[in-house]
Amino acid sequence: MSETIIVSLVSLVGTLGGTFGGIITANKLITYRIEQLEKKVDKHNSVVERTFELEGRMREAEHDIVEMKRGVN
Repeated sequence: MSETIIVSLVSLVGTLGGTFGGIITANKLITYRIEQLEKKVDKHNSVVERTFELEGRMREAEHDIVEMKRGVN
């Protein structure tokens, strides 16, 4: 085998290894960041759900207060 072919094959293997290594590393980073974003979204959704529930309870309390005032007068 000629020296040029050997150098070309070694270069090809190095290039493929570096490319696939970069792809795997980037994929791991993206997966990690998506997981972190999902955690933040879950926290946010929890706050929104609790706020919605509290707003409903507040409406009920306001309604009860109005009814009590009507009954007192």
